Amino acid sequence: MKIKIAQTLSKALHELYQIDWQTDTSIIQNTKKEFEGDFTIVVFPFVKMAHKSPEMVANELGQYFTQKLHCSFNVVKGFLNLMFPDTLWLDFLRENSRNLQFGYVKTAENEPVTLIEFSSPNTNKPLHLGHIRNNLLGDSVSRILSACGKNVVKVNLVNDRGIHICKSMLAWQKFGNGETPESSHTKGDHLVGKYYVEFDKHYKAQIKELEEKGVSKEDAEKQAPLMVEAQDMLRRWENNDPEVRALWKRMNNWVYEGFDLTYKQLGISFNKIYYESQTYLLGKALVDEGLKKGVFYHRNDQAVCVDLHDKGLDEKVLLRSDGTSVYMTQDLGTAQLRYEEFHPQKMIYVVGNEQNYHFDVLKIVLGEKLDKTFGKAIYHLSYGMVELPNGKMKSREGTVVDADDLMEEMIFQAKEKTSELGKNAVENVNELYEMIGLGALKYFILKVDPKKNMLFNPEESIDFNGNTAPFIQYTHARIKSLLRKAADNGIDYALDSASVNSAEKSEKDLIKSLYEFPQVVQQAGDTMSPALIANYIFALAQNFNSFYQETPIFKEEDTGKRGLRLQISELTALVIKNGMSLLGIGVPEKM
Repeated sequence: MKIKIAQTLSKALHELYQIDWQTDTSIIQNTKKEFEGDFTIVVFPFVKMAHKSPEMVANELGQYFTQKLHCSFNVVKGFLNLMFPDTLWLDFLRENSRNLQFGYVKTAENEPVTLIEFSSPNTNKPLHLGHIRNNLLGDSVSRILSACGKNVVKVNLVNDRGIHICKSMLAWQKFGNGETPESSHTKGDHLVGKYYVEFDKHYKAQIKELEEKGVSKEDAEKQAPLMVEAQDMLRRWENNDPEVRALWKRMNNWVYEGFDLTYKQLGISFNKIYYESQTYLLGKALVDEGLKKGVFYHRNDQAVCVDLHDKGLDEKVLLRSDGTSVYMTQDLGTAQLRYEEFHPQKMIYVVGNEQNYHFDVLKIVLGEKLDKTFGKAIYHLSYGMVELPNGKMKSREGTVVDADDLMEEMIFQAKEKTSELGKNAVENVNELYEMIGLGALKYFILKVDPKKNMLFNPEESIDFNGNTAPFIQYTHARIKSLLRKAADNGIDYALDSASVNSAEKSEKDLIKSLYEFPQVVQQAGDTMSPALIANYIFALAQNFNSFYQETPIFKEEDTGKRGLRLQISELTALVIKNGMSLLGIGVPEKM
């Protein structure tokens, strides 16, 4: 409706005042509760061009709208309040109360691909809390873009090679005594992560020993035997040493099996998984291409670099002096491969804001230095860090919160809280605990604007009375209980409400909130911010609970009004379910 109003406003401005105005819905607001109206237009931006007072402009525009959209209006200073007949809202309700795809746009057959990369774990450690925000954000944005009609392809790039991988491999060789996931009854990714921490512990001890002998810290870090061996192992890996490659495959397979279990519990899936080991050679080929073109060069130490000072950046290494790859190398190759496979209109990378510089470089190197058209299709969906009450996480020191441990704790907290409140009277109670616990985790993270850093508070996230998933899930269960009661009593509320042609203010306000859902989904897609969905659904749940407390349903003697209120409840439950689904969160039928 706001789009329709904006389009009509554009025509009115042109016809009445010869003002050419680009359609913009931002000046159209929902009318404040203290005023009469459905939508409010702010007319002040047009007063100077129309050479009339705000009140006169508002009245003239209001008269135009009554002719074109068959609405009524009132003017409060420079604000034009439009009022549409109740039948508009009631017709909308009846058309959509059982439209299971309400809020979603069907993807056209010829819609080009929008590719989104998220997760991107390293195979030297399990997924942790920081990865959870990445995964939840990437998954939710994928769902939202699909709901906006985009042809979404979800991809994961596993960083399965490099010095960090070699550190875990070397530590296992030296200190593992043949330990396996089976022998230790440990998830494979956790086992490999254990040896990444083990490497760091011994490496620091070697640095300290060298420093005590008078070696500078900088030199000690380079000369420590473990680091020298790890770098040698990386060179052997790139030279296809069979022994190193065999160990690498074995340990990576342990990690993949662990990742799969974590992804499954999170409800995350991918259309395709790329591996750095399969793309870094493509990146090297692009580096060679840049050398031949003269846009890259060899530094004195033989590292291959690109000079980006003219772009306000600095010198960027594309290949190390020993010829081994860096992250930029494989990102160049991966982008090329994805373009060849999918020809995406946009390539979205969900990566934390500490990598902003990296993606600035990637876009410039591909789009300008190498003149690749797909370089301009790259979009970095940058997000803030997740922090804990006791500070930042450090993988190599073993101070991370593992994703698996966090999920287990959230499910346990859900069990404790629901048992305490008596909200577990369902058959599959363990499924309910998991739905509530993981829903609390997902919602608490996704309700925050992606660009902001956030503090994760498990206890706050599972509160049944705050801006949380459990509050919204309970509201959905309450509505479904109402609808079951209606069915058990043989009430056909859709039929009963058919005779109603007017709505009370409380009814109309809730219908108008429901009417906004498709626009909220579109805005969330445009901004790639699940927070818009989360906070809309929370406000809707709040509105419904107020409506439920203040407006009788089964005690209403007028069967038409009772039917209308049940139909409003039905669409509210549907919007809550569809909205929460866009966040990757399930809602229970009972609670």
